[in-house]
Amino acid sequence: MYDPAVPQSLSCIYVHAVFSTKLRQPFLADASHRAEIHSYIGGICKRLECSPIAIGGTEDHVHILARLARVISISDWVKETKRVSSAFATQRLAGFGWQAGYGAFSVDPGSLDRISAYVNRQEEHHRVVSFQDEFRRLLEEHSVAWDERYVWD
Repeated sequence: MYDPAVPQSLSCIYVHAVFSTKLRQPFLADASHRAEIHSYIGGICKRLECSPIAIGGTEDHVHILARLARVISISDWVKETKRVSSAFATQRLAGFGWQAGYGAFSVDPGSLDRISAYVNRQEEHHRVVSFQDEFRRLLEEHSVAWDERYVWD
C-alpha cells in the first residue's frame, strides 16, 4: 500500500570504469585467465548490487560497464572490485596486482549498446590503439584533466 510519508530513493547511473594491471604487466595475456577474472569481476559487481552490463579488456587492463547501485560510491565500488578480484587472481597468477588508480566515466542510457560493444571488442580495438592512447581519448572525451606522469607509454 502506498504511504506518502515513506520516502523513496531511486537512481539510474551507468558507469564505464577502466583500470590496468600493476605496471601494466600482461598478467591477463592468457585468454582463459582473462575470462575467469572477468567473470569473477561480474560476480563481485552483482554482490555489490552494481549490475554488470559488459566486462572486457586485454592482457593489461579491464573495462567494466555497470549500473551503479544507489547505495555505493564509485570509489567504493572500484576499490572493492579491485580488492576482491586481486585476492582471487593472486591465487592463480603469481605477483598479480591492479594499479592504484582508475578512470570512471558516466554513460548516457542511450549509449549503453555502443559502449557495451566497445567494451566487448577490446582485443580487436587494441590491435591498433594502445591502452595509453585509449585512456587519453576517454579523458579528453569526458573533459577530465590528468597528469601525464600517470599515463606513461
